[in-house]
Amino acid sequence: MNDVKLGNPAPLGLMGFGMTTILLNLHNAGFFPVTSIVMAMGLCYGGLAQVIAGILEFRKGNTFGMTAFTSYGFFWISLVGIWVLPALGWTEAPPLSFMGWYLALWGVFTFFMFIGTLRGGKGLQFVFASLTVLFALLALRDFLASHAIGVLAGYVGIVCGASAVYVAMAEVLAEQYGRKVLPF
Repeated sequence: MNDVKLGNPAPLGLMGFGMTTILLNLHNAGFFPVTSIVMAMGLCYGGLAQVIAGILEFRKGNTFGMTAFTSYGFFWISLVGIWVLPALGWTEAPPLSFMGWYLALWGVFTFFMFIGTLRGGKGLQFVFASLTVLFALLALRDFLASHAIGVLAGYVGIVCGASAVYVAMAEVLAEQYGRKVLPF
């Protein structure tokens, strides 16, 4: 067995997820339009950085982390594709109800991942519980074409993303100081 100490890739994945989620949900809450900022973060930090974190979790033998980070990384990449491909004229934009199904399926996946967190820390449980609620609200927004539900989802998403940033920083500080500095 290799005795080389590996860094913990989870904070990278959580930061990529958290910061990108906050930016997108500032849009959903009505503060900003979707711009190249959200799309670039979705491709690079929410997408690519999470996929890299997932591959590194694979190297550590962490099936949960590998599945979570690679899946959500490719969620971000696919979401940007859903926005950009129609703009390029390569396909039609999806109807809202079909987008609702896309988000609902991610909600089901996230609920099962939440169940996987029940053996872990409360911080990660909160991230996945709030993400499950976020996907449910986003799906309902699209199924019902409800602006109000979308705004509510935006605020839930900001909290969800901020909780992921918190857990990421708690893990970084714990490793840096050799003890828990922030509860997670």
